[in-house]
Amino acid sequence: MQKVVGIRFKPAGKIYYFSSEAFVLETGQNVIVQTEQGLGFGTVATPPVPDDQVQAKNPLKKVFRLATEEDFTQRDKNELLEKNAFEHCQECIAKLNLVMNLFSVESTFDANKLTFFFTAEGRVDFRELVKMLVKEFRVRIEMRQVGIRNQAKMCGGLGRCGRELCCSTFLNNFDPVSIRMAKEQGLSLNPTKISGLCGRLMCCLTYENETYMAYKKNFPKIGKIIEVDQKPAKVIRQAILNRQYTVKFEDGTEKEITIDTP
Repeated sequence: MQKVVGIRFKPAGKIYYFSSEAFVLETGQNVIVQTEQGLGFGTVATPPVPDDQVQAKNPLKKVFRLATEEDFTQRDKNELLEKNAFEHCQECIAKLNLVMNLFSVESTFDANKLTFFFTAEGRVDFRELVKMLVKEFRVRIEMRQVGIRNQAKMCGGLGRCGRELCCSTFLNNFDPVSIRMAKEQGLSLNPTKISGLCGRLMCCLTYENETYMAYKKNFPKIGKIIEVDQKPAKVIRQAILNRQYTVKFEDGTEKEITIDTP
């Protein structure tokens, strides 16, 4: 039975599946794999498992070999090429007065293609820029415009919580985030307080959203008049995770009520 191994090409990047062939691989090992762009340098993210346990598209490309010292040297050379390409592209953008924000350059493992990542508010005519880059580096050039959330994921940084950005450390995909999630969790609706480094709503708003929604089914809505101790009272506050809510009686006194079951 064919075995499938999960490979990452970036620390928090998407996991791609390859046929591990006869290789005995462990998580964290560096390998060279066959990709559509040629050979690629990746890291084992999930150990080999039978192919019937993984929903992967067939036919799978193969793990070519374990990474060698020469491969690590080639990776270092690629990083230097990416740095030089970034600096040169910035100079070209300035000369052409293009309205675009270049933030990253990636090279294929065999260094025959450079991909330039940038953000821009609208469409950018970069045909002249590509000609200048091809003339300088003599390789295939790809210009890729991405969204602001992808920029944050690729560049990394620190969030308002003081930790490294979730998207650049462990999030593989961007789940939909809405202002309603912040409202349901009783957070401030001030955009500056619930937005991440990218300027979009924080991804962590989704983490507890299902729990809040499940717990709130048993809570009376804020503003509702209910009967407590045989007296009418108005619900004024909710502490969802503590499973408590506060009511206010007509005489101005308040009482906290705990819900036994979530």
